[in-house]
Amino acid sequence: MKNQRRSGILLHITSLPSRFGIGDLGPEAHRFADFLKQAEQKVWQILPLNPITIGDSPYFSPSAFAGNFLLISPEKMVEEGWLHPLDLELPHAFSDEKVDYGEVRKLKLGYLKKAFARVTLLNADYEKFCEENSYWLEDYSLFIALKESYEGAVWADWPQGARSREVEFLNERKVQLQEAIDFEKFVQYIFFEQWKSLKKYCNDQGIEIFGDLPIYVTHDSSDVWANPEIFKLDHDGNPLVVAGVPPDCFSETGQLWGNPVYNWEVLKNKSYDWWMRRLRFNLKFMDVMRIDHFRGFVAAWEVPAGDETAEKGCWQSVPGDDFFCEVLKNFPDASIVAEDLGVITDEVRELMDRCGFPGMKILVFAFDSDLETNPYLPHNHIENCVVYTGTHDCNTVKGWFCHDMSAQQEANLFEYLGKEISAEKIAEELVRQALMSPARLAILPMQDVLGLDESARFNFPGTKESNWQWRMPTDCLDSELSDHLALMVTEFGR
Repeated sequence: MKNQRRSGILLHITSLPSRFGIGDLGPEAHRFADFLKQAEQKVWQILPLNPITIGDSPYFSPSAFAGNFLLISPEKMVEEGWLHPLDLELPHAFSDEKVDYGEVRKLKLGYLKKAFARVTLLNADYEKFCEENSYWLEDYSLFIALKESYEGAVWADWPQGARSREVEFLNERKVQLQEAIDFEKFVQYIFFEQWKSLKKYCNDQGIEIFGDLPIYVTHDSSDVWANPEIFKLDHDGNPLVVAGVPPDCFSETGQLWGNPVYNWEVLKNKSYDWWMRRLRFNLKFMDVMRIDHFRGFVAAWEVPAGDETAEKGCWQSVPGDDFFCEVLKNFPDASIVAEDLGVITDEVRELMDRCGFPGMKILVFAFDSDLETNPYLPHNHIENCVVYTGTHDCNTVKGWFCHDMSAQQEANLFEYLGKEISAEKIAEELVRQALMSPARLAILPMQDVLGLDESARFNFPGTKESNWQWRMPTDCLDSELSDHLALMVTEFGR
C-alpha cells in the first residue's frame, strides 16, 4: 500500500444510480469517478464482482473468476454496438432505493440474449479473451450450461458422468450445449471489456480501485466442481465440513457461511497453483486487494456439515506462512490489505507483520472498552493500517448511534470526543476522526458520508434476506458535498 496519506469511499457498484434497477459499469460509475476526483478522494473501494447466487451475496458465487452479468451496462452495450437504443425500453420503472435482484436478472438476461442472437462473427479481441482465460472460462461456461440443463441442481446431484467429469461424457455434452457455452463466454467478454474500461477511466483520474477477495468459494461453483481435490469433500462431492467463524461481536451464534473448506495439504503439494492463478487474475482488475477473513490463513473454523449454527466448530491449522511466502514471491509489488476483524490471535498479527500487510480499524468498534487501550481508537492506530467509520457488515454510524450503542459506549464516545453530540452530527464527527487518524488510508462508506440512518444498512451478517439492496440517492453527488470532502482532505493532509 502506498506510503502517502490518502482517503477514499466505499460504495459497491450495485448501489450506484441507474434506471435499470441496479448500479452498473456504465455512465453513473464514470460519473461517480468524476465525483471522487472532485472530492480529492484517491481510492474507490468495492465488494466482490463475481456472479451471485445465495441471498444475492457477492461472497457466494458460482465462480471465483467470472464477472457478475447484472453489472453489465446496457447503455455501454449500445455504445459498443451490441444493442440498439430502442432495445433499452423498460418493461416498468424500477425502485431507486433497493435492488430487486429477480427482476433485474430477467431484464439483463433479456438484453444479453438479444445481443448474442445478433452476433454473426465475434472479433479478434473476443478470441484473445477466450484463449487467455481458458483456464477458468472453459470450466465456468460448461458448468453454467450444465447447471441450466439440469434445472439448477447442485453439481453433486448431477448424473455421474457430469459430477465426476468423465471426459467422454463431457465431450458429448459440450456438443449438445455449444450455444449455451458460447453465450456464457460472450457474457464474460462483455463484462470484462466494460470493467477494464471503467478501471482505466478511474486510474486516469488518479483513483485506485480497492477490490475484495473472499477467502472461500461456494460449494455449488465451477471452482469446486473442477477442482474437488483441493477441498474437504466426501466421495459424492459434498462438504465434510463447512466454513464460518465462532460467536463474536457480529453474531452470538457465530457465522455459518457454509462454504467448503480447503484441503491445504493438497494445495501446498501443488504449490498453491489454483490460488496463484486466482490472485494473478484478480490483481489485473484491482489496484489494492483486501483479502477477506485473513484469520482463516492461520487457522480455519471448521463446522460439521449439517450443523445449523457455527457454535460447534473447531480451529484447524493452515500453512499461512508458507502460503504467503509463495504469494509474495509471485506478487512482490501487490498492495494487499488483511481483513483482521473478529477474534484475532497473536499468530495472525505476527503473520501480518511478517508480510507487511495493513489491517483494518473500525471506529464503531472503538468505544466498547477502555479508552486508553482500545485498538480501534484513533490515537492507537499505526500508519500501516486502513481506518473505516464502519464496514459493509456494520450498521451505518447514525444507525449504530441511534439503535445499537449501549449506555457505556455512549459515555465513552462523549468522553473521547470531549463533548456530547447529536444523531444528526455523529456521522460527520466519525468521518473527521477517521480522516485525522495516523492510518495511511481512510475509507468512508458512502452511507456515512451522506449521514444516512439504519435504513441504508447494506448487510446483516448471519442473515440471507433483504441484504445487498441499498442504492445511493440519485441527486446526492453535488458540488457542495465534493467541496466539503475536498476541504477535509486538505485539512487532514490526505
